[in-house]
Amino acid sequence: MFIERSLFSFIWKYSKRDQLILLAVTLTLFPLLFLTLELPKRIINDAIGASSDNINFFGITVDQITFLMLLCGAFLLSVLGHGIMKMRINTMKGVLAERLLRRLRYTLIARILRFPTPYFERTSQGELVSMVTSESEPMGGLMGDAVAQPVLQAGQMLTILVFLFMQSIAFGLAACALIPLQAWLIPKLQKQINLLNKKRVIQIRSLASEIGEGAAGASTLRTNGGWRYRLALISERLGRLYAIRFEIFQKKFFMKFLNNFIGQLTPFFFYSIGGYLTITGEVTVGALVAALAAYKDLSSPWKELLAYYNQSQDMALRWEVITERFAPHGMVKSELFSSDPGDIPSLAGDVTFDAISVQDADGNPVLEDISARFAKGSTAAITASSDEDRRAFAEVLMREIIPTSGKVSLAGLPLSELHQVTIAKRVGHATSRPVMFLGSFGDNVVLPLRLRPAGEMARSPLAIESARAGNSTDASDADWFDLEEMQIDGQAGLRAWWLSLIKGMGIDRTLFLRGLDQRFIADAHPELAAALVNLRPEVAARLHSSELAKHVHVFDKEQFNPALPVAENLIFATPKQAITPALLQEQTGFIELLAKLGLEPDLLQLAADTVDVLRQAFGVDGTDHPLFRKLGLDPTTFEAAVDLRAKQRDGATLALADKASLLAVTFAISAEKLGAAFPDKIINRVLEIRKNHSADLQHSLSDLMSPITPDAPVAGMTVLENTLFGKVAETAGPEGDALRAVAVDALYAARLEGLVLDLIFDLPLTLGGTNLSAMLTETLAISRATIKRPQILILDDVLSSFDAATRAGLHDRLRGLLPETTIICLQPSFDDISGFDAQFVLQQGRISTLASATPVEEDDTVGADLARKLRALEQTDLFAGLERKQLRLLAFSARWYHAKPGEYVFHKDDDPSSGAYLITEGQADLLLPVDGKDDLLIATSGAGKLVGELGLIRNEPRALDMRAASELTCLRIGAEEFLDVVGSDARTAYKLLQVVAGYVS
Repeated sequence: MFIERSLFSFIWKYSKRDQLILLAVTLTLFPLLFLTLELPKRIINDAIGASSDNINFFGITVDQITFLMLLCGAFLLSVLGHGIMKMRINTMKGVLAERLLRRLRYTLIARILRFPTPYFERTSQGELVSMVTSESEPMGGLMGDAVAQPVLQAGQMLTILVFLFMQSIAFGLAACALIPLQAWLIPKLQKQINLLNKKRVIQIRSLASEIGEGAAGASTLRTNGGWRYRLALISERLGRLYAIRFEIFQKKFFMKFLNNFIGQLTPFFFYSIGGYLTITGEVTVGALVAALAAYKDLSSPWKELLAYYNQSQDMALRWEVITERFAPHGMVKSELFSSDPGDIPSLAGDVTFDAISVQDADGNPVLEDISARFAKGSTAAITASSDEDRRAFAEVLMREIIPTSGKVSLAGLPLSELHQVTIAKRVGHATSRPVMFLGSFGDNVVLPLRLRPAGEMARSPLAIESARAGNSTDASDADWFDLEEMQIDGQAGLRAWWLSLIKGMGIDRTLFLRGLDQRFIADAHPELAAALVNLRPEVAARLHSSELAKHVHVFDKEQFNPALPVAENLIFATPKQAITPALLQEQTGFIELLAKLGLEPDLLQLAADTVDVLRQAFGVDGTDHPLFRKLGLDPTTFEAAVDLRAKQRDGATLALADKASLLAVTFAISAEKLGAAFPDKIINRVLEIRKNHSADLQHSLSDLMSPITPDAPVAGMTVLENTLFGKVAETAGPEGDALRAVAVDALYAARLEGLVLDLIFDLPLTLGGTNLSAMLTETLAISRATIKRPQILILDDVLSSFDAATRAGLHDRLRGLLPETTIICLQPSFDDISGFDAQFVLQQGRISTLASATPVEEDDTVGADLARKLRALEQTDLFAGLERKQLRLLAFSARWYHAKPGEYVFHKDDDPSSGAYLITEGQADLLLPVDGKDDLLIATSGAGKLVGELGLIRNEPRALDMRAASELTCLRIGAEEFLDVVGSDARTAYKLLQVVAGYVS
């Protein structure tokens, strides 16, 4: 989708017809405007100033009063007509502007979806969001005004001037004589004011910086006595601001005075010259009055024209800035993205890379001269230690990166000419870092199946308006699933296929364990709910026989359950939905019953004590802490309760809404979550009231709460809790895992794993999928890549969070599920590659078969030396995961160090500033000097080992001697460069922590 080079080209191209209609409607205003100017003159001269009582009006004789009323009625109608037409024009302009703005935003968003992946690495999402939303918003006003506004305002001016010239040439000349002076003078003065405003902004920024410095260093200033001098500097800065503001005031109000004075000069000429002409009888009094009224209306369109000019210049510049940012090099062609793909070709064939090279934004090579062929239906292993190499290779195959040279062919078809729908349908890509969207787990898994809606295009009014605005006319509620080609029977068949996928890949148990903690609605899953209830006696028997029952807080009507909030204990019921203060406030019967039973004061006091404890632990603004979120208490409810505690301390009486806010805490916090037992007085009182009045309490909250009974599912509880008919004690520790294992075995024995896994499909995802573990994230990624039965599947270090047994043989298991798919696996290393049809090594952007993977021949150029350093760094576990750009900077600053056998690299107690040493060839002994004895050999380090890094981190002298045991070649990494990498790259810091832990162990 092409974006026009100028804003006005865009406006004219997409709204020419509407602009012309708006222009035609606008032209109808001018006769009405002329009437509003002419009729007052006629009323004064011909009606009020008539020389006779009877007036001939178009051949009809009428009396003076009737004629006056006719003219006044005509004037009223012309004013009304003029106002209605202006209202209609403004509405038309608003609709037109919004339609064009909608088209522009849709176009920009659609272009974002076509951006090459590397572009997002140097362009922030916030910048793009701002351009699409706030920065494009002011353009809407100009889009509606593009043609009509200048014509309207200029037409009004011209109409008024024509009217004035018709009354007298002198009036016309007087009215327009000073307009050129204003057009030249006022912008010049405004430009000076704008320059002063820029100076003011600079001074304000400097003042803000000085205020920040003063606030941060207040203690230092007090201690060292520098506050008076600091205040003198602030005073000087404020003085400069005052001087600039004073100059702005002078120029601004002088400009206003000058503009008003020039504007009033014309009435002066009207009064003086017009009065003279009226006295001499050359013009009538009515004409003079009408001329004065007309001139008063002349200034408004003139100001509007000036404002329109300034706005159009500003928006034209803004258009250039926005469109430049939304036209990066390497975008997917519009015809390969937005158009109808027609028949989708098969990609079942060889995958061929022909001399592919890729460069980053700085022009540095990422992939160099990649040539490889992957046979149809084969499995290939590509060993690539660099994350950047793996990502670049996979993204080239997905056309996320456009090569600088070479071409990729899929089944003989050039990748660069394939429609995006073909790639999305035929090629699957899974990584350990998938992007996830707000919705459910299942929504994200079936994303590849929502390529286009079935059936005819929608013809609803919303769809028609979308078409007029150049937006998509696809209905979001249409049937988007194309399951016939996949030979899947409806949604049930789709879920069954997904279950077979995760079971076949051997990752179902991870999902099953997550499913145990999933809450579900019994009415939506009646089969699972009934099965869990039936399984309870068997699970209870197993727990008793294994002596694990003591770690379960069973739901017993005769006992207080510390894992349930006190209100749920009282009613012996669980909520059907989240209990909020607003919901509780509506339950007046429940609150009145609490007061009647005498429990309200105790519950309110318990809630108050709980709020005080939480406030002491988390503070007023600590609700975003993970430990607070684990409590399950809504932050808004907590903050309201904290405010109420302050009111209580001041002796204020609590209203019904206040009581509801406090009581809501008792529906969220249990004694176990609070970490302290409730008073025995409260517990005994709760049990006594539950025994005598639980039925009444349950009835009073029947809309919100569901009773706990052993022969029915417990609302709001997880699969595990429903199976146990209780909650696992937080003090269970390792026994909790054994307890879960008993439940898992029972559920598997009852063949309920499918029903439990089905809940994962409905698992809600937060923004970005932050509520998913790494294992679930990777499971989602590989599910999304495989559920569409791709003909080509790329696995980029997928399932890296799983154990080695699960990762091993994944390609073989996938082969059983997708027998005709070409599978390409990229990983840092493989434990066993014998099962792959082809094996490759991708290193330093170059690919080779495993058998021919030999070191690259060196030459003596500077570039070759940098490449040698890069290879040395990439082959270490510590630096292998660094981005290529950061790795290149580290290599550039590193220096070669050579030592002969027996030569010391550094000594104990030396300063660590010389850096860390990465051994590339030879061996080095690490020795502890001992007085009067031979040095004690602590360890011998060989190629690939980093020595001396601990001293850099701790900034302490060397703890050992380092001596060459053979011809030694090292890469010396400077202290500053090393610490910069550790401080800025979390993965490297984590690996370093693992290395240090290895030293300790």
